[in-house]
Amino acid sequence: MKFLIIFKFFLLTYLLLSTTMTGEINKILIYDFKNSKTSMDWYAVNDNVMGGYSQGSFSKDKVGNGVFSGNISLYNNGGFSSIRYNFKKLPVSPLDTLILHVNGDNKYYQLRIKHSSYDRHVYTKRTYIKDGWHFLKVPLNEMHASFRGRRLRINNFNKTQITEIGILFGNKVQERFQLKIDSIYLNKYE
Repeated sequence: MKFLIIFKFFLLTYLLLSTTMTGEINKILIYDFKNSKTSMDWYAVNDNVMGGYSQGSFSKDKVGNGVFSGNISLYNNGGFSSIRYNFKKLPVSPLDTLILHVNGDNKYYQLRIKHSSYDRHVYTKRTYIKDGWHFLKVPLNEMHASFRGRRLRINNFNKTQITEIGILFGNKVQERFQLKIDSIYLNKYE
């Protein structure tokens, strides 16, 4: 465990110091599932925290992709499943876009980030993730503040750091879902 923490520290330091010829940071890796030995850094939070019965989980498939999958139940006012990954403060400036290499199931998902571990609200963006591998690009300034599903009267994301990333599935429909994730990183919008 100690080795993994040290490895992550050096990897993050290397990525932060990686620069283009102009001296600007052009990409910061948040998570690469194929180069991670475990999916234990991620954890699921389902609607059972408020009495629901949805079942969602996170694992790795045979080729090393992260797989967020499950079954949504609307029973007892349920209807969502989510996964989260917490990390130390990660500077985002001058980068402005969250990029996920994903293979979806032609359904809507909500991407979520937190500026600080002390915040109760998150910044979200609902997005359609189609079938087949592709790069999903989400400008950070399009993510709006939300608390328990309600939009807040706070400016869209304009912070200098993030400490958590998450994905929530819940479309007010009883259904199965599956999202495969290869990698997640920050980049400049192209």
